Amino acid sequence: IKDAIGRTWQCSTVQCDFNLPERFDLEYVSAEGTRERPIMVHRAIFGSIERFFGILIENSAGELPFWLAPTQLRLLPVTDAVVDYCKEVAAKATKMGLRVEVDRGSERLAKQIRNAEQGRIPVMAVVGVKEMEDRTLAVRSRKLGDLGSFAFEDLLDELKRCDDDAVEMTKMGEVAVKEEDPAASE
Repeated sequence: IKDAIGRTWQCSTVQCDFNLPERFDLEYVSAEGTRERPIMVHRAIFGSIERFFGILIENSAGELPFWLAPTQLRLLPVTDAVVDYCKEVAAKATKMGLRVEVDRGSERLAKQIRNAEQGRIPVMAVVGVKEMEDRTLAVRSRKLGDLGSFAFEDLLDELKRCDDDAVEMTKMGEVAVKEEDPAASE
C-alpha cells in the first residue's frame, strides 16, 4: 500500500515459518508413520493494526467516512438557552448508537463551525431558539455545506441508517419525512 507521500508499506502478508516449529519442538506423525517437523503458515491481514489505521488516516487526511468517524455529529448551540435541547438530542442519538458531541465552547457560531470542520466532523447541527421551539436541527455537512432544517427525529433516523449501512452522507439532504401510515390511525 502506498501512503499519501508515495512510501510503500507492507500490510497484509502470508508467510511460511520454519523457525517456530523447531523452537517449540513441534512434530506430527506422517501417513508413513514417521515423525515430521511441520511448517507453520502465518497470516496477517492488516500487518499491524496501528500501521493500517495510520495509513487510513493519512490517506484520507482525517476525513473518515461518516460510519467510521469518531464523532459523527456535533451540535452547535447558539445560546445557553438551547443547551438542554441539545443534550436531549445528544442523549437520543447516543442511545441509537451514534457518536455525538455538544459544543460547549463560548465561541461565536462561525468559529464553532470552523472548529468542527477542522476537526473533520462529518455532520454539524446549528441549534438556536427557533430550532428548539420547532424541534428541528439546522444541518450542515462537512462535504455538502448547508442542507436545511430537519425534524431531529427524522435526521437521527437517517444518520442511524447511514451508520448501519456504512454509506457516505451524499444524500443527506434527502432525509425522508415520515408519512403517517393510514392503517395506523384506524
